[in-house]
Order: sequence, then structure tokens, then C-alpha cells
Amino acid sequence: MFETIRKNTKIAMLLLLLLIIPSFVLVGIDSSYFSGSSPVVARVDGQDITQTEWDNAHRVESDRQRREQPQMDAKLLDTPQARYATLERLVRDRVLQVAAQKMHLVTTDARLARSLQEIPQIAALRKPDGTLDAEAYRALVATQGMMPEGFEASMRRDLSLNQVLGGVVNSSFATSSQGLSAIEPLFQRREVQVALFKAADQESKVVPTDSELQAYYQEHSPTFQLPEQASIEYVVFDIDSVRAGITLNEDDLRTYYKENLSRHMGKEERRASHILIAAAKDAPAVEREKAKALASQLLEQLSKNPKDFPALAKKHSQDPGSAAQGGDLGFFARGAMVKPFEEAAFGLTKGAISDVVETDFGYHLIQLVDVKAAREPSFEDLRPKLEAELKQQQAQRKYAEAAETFANTVYEQAESLQPVADKLKLKIHTAKGVTRTPQPGASGALASPKLLDALFATDSLQNRRNTEAVELGANQMAAARVVEHQSARTQPFDEVKDQVRQRYVAAKAAELARKEGEAKRDAWAEKPELAKGLAAPIVLARDQAQGQSRAVVDAVLSAKPDALPVWTGVDLGPAGYAVVKVIRILPTENKDPQLFGQMQQQYTQWWATAEGMAYYETLKSRYQAQIKVPRPVAQANAEN
Repeated sequence: MFETIRKNTKIAMLLLLLLIIPSFVLVGIDSSYFSGSSPVVARVDGQDITQTEWDNAHRVESDRQRREQPQMDAKLLDTPQARYATLERLVRDRVLQVAAQKMHLVTTDARLARSLQEIPQIAALRKPDGTLDAEAYRALVATQGMMPEGFEASMRRDLSLNQVLGGVVNSSFATSSQGLSAIEPLFQRREVQVALFKAADQESKVVPTDSELQAYYQEHSPTFQLPEQASIEYVVFDIDSVRAGITLNEDDLRTYYKENLSRHMGKEERRASHILIAAAKDAPAVEREKAKALASQLLEQLSKNPKDFPALAKKHSQDPGSAAQGGDLGFFARGAMVKPFEEAAFGLTKGAISDVVETDFGYHLIQLVDVKAAREPSFEDLRPKLEAELKQQQAQRKYAEAAETFANTVYEQAESLQPVADKLKLKIHTAKGVTRTPQPGASGALASPKLLDALFATDSLQNRRNTEAVELGANQMAAARVVEHQSARTQPFDEVKDQVRQRYVAAKAAELARKEGEAKRDAWAEKPELAKGLAAPIVLARDQAQGQSRAVVDAVLSAKPDALPVWTGVDLGPAGYAVVKVIRILPTENKDPQLFGQMQQQYTQWWATAEGMAYYETLKSRYQAQIKVPRPVAQANAEN
């Protein structure tokens, strides 16, 4: 049979074609037939969002967050909750995009240009003539991995989407009475009496037996577990390490001094006097011409007798700051005066008088009084600064090469960190009690989740090999190795018997205090005349705790004041129990108008946000937005 098919290949292919084509006609061809199937994870307005789109969006979002927060633990970006948040943003953008299209919301070129100009980094690229430095703009956008066209298209799209919710959020408002009704309870004051039943007072009543302690130990054994720990060695390689190993050549340093002398020289300063005939730049032409004519007349007088400059300045100058001093402006460097004035002053020889100089303030006559030449610092004066600069430059150039040497050495000679320490003159640090997660207060390499992950990897633990070189930050790497390892273990009862006793007594004492407090609360609520042990009345508010715990303050202010007085109890945990008698509600006093105004604004913002979210939910319903992936369960809930 197969031989027959082989000899009649063309006929067989024709038969197969006749069988396959009708199935396509009847059933249809799904796009995934050619592109490869990708599960649908969400749908908006009949348009699918696939798993591939979700993965790509999450990768872009993760890259963005890594750029903005280099120290962030990469694991936090790949949790189910983080990935689901990306899907929700993807659906939100799709809903707003559909809404913008249906509502015909577009962004004009003028609106786009205005928005671009509002970005400080782009605004700073403007040339003196007001035009944009195109090359600098292209370079700035390239740092985001985009071309100008793509960046502007993204901006235009975002502006259009912002219009969808912007109309609701920006027009939202809350009346002062609404804000007051929500804010005023925050400042409410209540007069109360408190009776404390301290756990410490009950400890003498708790006399545990060995069997009770054993039972408590068994029930709370995780509490007495020592975490997995390691004693380690580690080395840190950074640009400071490279710089420390650089020895500068004296000739190179002197050459660098000559090449950079102008940068370190002080600025030339000039002392000048001026006569100002004021004329605002927006003044009528007639007034400006009149001011210019007067300045020209004074210039003619000065050309005959330059020594009259101080007297004429006192008589005619309209600069109130210098006229009384004969126009003296003191010493100034370039950049201190407006451009036309500066150019004229720095173009004069000592004692000379300028022509009429026009600025936005009017018309000036300038006389150069003195010149203070720029001081040229000596080589020895600048040596420390030049050494630091040149070492830093050389270190920057050598770091990449040295970093490669560091990475290769810790990998190729993985049995010890000594070779890399000797080669690059690094110090080997040690640490004990290192755990899989950074400990509170840890810094440097020991605070790096990446390095700790590498340390507790199987190869590092079992074979005691160096970790790979791990990036800690900009121009900083580290490698480590485990010297000793101790697995997590539960401490034997005999080792922790004193701790067990202490915790057992504290727990039982707190329980006794709570039971006593609850009994007193119920009895006093039924027969107030029996109440004894209540402290003197005090006034509590959210900003007046009067030494009471937050739990007591919260309980007092949340108690329903339907029929005063009200009795309530507060479990203070290990501290014991509190019985509180709420006597009366006091009026709010000393309202700070400024604080109330700020809180009113905050309330209005919250209200606007709530309306925006409600409108978005309406749009989701209108455009039938569906997320087909179940929301991940929070880690804490999953463990419970």
C-alpha cells in the first residue's frame, strides 16, 4: 500500500487537498493556526487580550521599575499579584482606549506641543532663540529606548486616554458641608475614665508545672526555631577599589594641569559705574526715543570731560541703587549683568566710557573704573583636586576591564576568594549568622537579596564554591562563599526552658487580666455604683492620647454614643485589659482654619478619585471588560 502511495504521490496529495479544504470552509481558520495559539486572558469590547500580550506588557513594566529602582528585589516584580496588577492596567488602558475612540477624543498638535514643553527635561533643551535642540531631544528620548516619533505618539495616546476620566475627575467637587461632616469626627473629643487590669499584676498567680511547660513548648515549637544560618566570606569590588590601585605619573598630572587650567581659574572681575536713563521695554516709542536722546546728550558732555561722570550720575541716573554713589556698581564677573550691559562693560579699557547701551531697563552710559584679573592657581594649589579628577577618570575607564577580571576570577578559581583578593587588592570580609533574607539593619553586600540568593543556592551550600559576581549597584559588584552552614532547627526544650516559662507565664497572666477586666466591665455596666478603680476623668481625641494606647483611643472614639455613659473593654494583648467608661462628647475646639482647609482639599481629591473609579467601572460594564484569569490569593491568606 505504501509503495502504491509512493509511486502516485501527486494523486495522493490531490486527495488529501480535497479532504482538507472542505473542513476549512465549514469550520473556518483561526488566526492562531498561523500565529501559534496564545490563551485569551481578558476581553474588552469584543477584542481579546492574549497571554503573550500580558507577558510582553509585564516585561516592559518590570524593566521600567528596575530602571527607576535599581535596588528593588527582582522577585517582587514576578509575584502573581504583581503580574495580575499588570493585567489590570492592560485592561484599564484598553477600556480607556475604546472609550476615547467611541467618544472621538483626540489630541491636537498644539496640545501635544504644549504638553511636551511642560516636561522640564525637554524645556531645558531650548536654544537662546527659542527653538528646540533637535539632537539633544533625540538623545533624551533615546534614553527611554524610543525614537521621537514613537515618544510623541505615546504622549498623544496618553493625553487622549487622560481625557476620558479627566472630564469626570476634573469637574468633581464636594461641598463644604459634605467635607465638614466627614472631617469633623476626626477632631471629636470624648471625656472618659479608664481602669487598667495589668497582666504583670497577675504573674504571681501563675505557677506552671513541667507538663504544662512541655505542652506549651510543643504547641508553640515554631517560636523556638533557629533559622537557617551561614558564616560567610565575601569581597566587594567597586570603582573605589580601582581608584585606590591607580598611581599617577607626575608628567601626566602636569599635562592635565595645563589642559584644564582655564577651567580652574577664577573669573575676571570688572568695576564699573553707569548712568541709567530708565525706559521700560514696553514703553511707547516716543518715551524711549526721549530717554535715548537724553543719554546721547550726557554722552556728548562726558566726551568733553570724562571726570564729570560721578557728578552726572548723581544728578541724572535713574538707578536708585547706584545713583547716590556716582553710579558705582562695584566689582562683578560675567553672568552678573544683562547681556548687552555685560558685553559693553567687558569690551572697555580702563577709564573708557561706552556708547549708549540699550537694555530692557532703558539706556546706559558705562565707565570702566577698574579690572581685577582672573587669578591663575599654581600646580601645587590644584594638585589634590587634579589628582582626584584624573584618578576618577582613569578608574571609570579601567572599571569595565577590571570588573570582567573580577567576574572571571571568582568563577574560574571558585574554591577560594583569596585569588581575586590578591589580584585586585581587595579585602576579604567575614560575617556570621547570615540568613536567606537581609536582616534588619543590614547594609552593603549583606543587604543584597541577589547575593543572598546566590549564597544559599545548592552549589554554594553543598560544594562551598564562590558565588558568581553579583551586581550590587552602579559600578559595584560582590562575590561570596559559605564557610559554615547550619540548617534550620528547633531548639531542644532543655535549652529554652526559661524562655518557655517566661512566655507561658506572660500569656496566662494576660489571659487572667482579660477575664478579670471583662467581668468588671459587665458588672459595672449593669451596676455603675459598683465601679471602683476607675482613674480620674480625662479627655481623649485622636491628637490627644493622654498617654493611653492607640487601641484605647480607637475604642473610645468608635464606641456608639447612643446612650451615655457607654462601657467598653479593650484587649491590650500582653499588657492586659482596659475597661473604659465614655462619659460625654465634648464640642470641637480650637479649629485650625488652615488645617481644615487642607483636609477639605484632601477630601475633595478623594471624592474626585472615587467618582473617577466609579465612572471607570461603568465603562468596564459598558464595553464588557472581562478578566478571565482568577485573581491570585494573597500570600498571607494562602498560608492561613
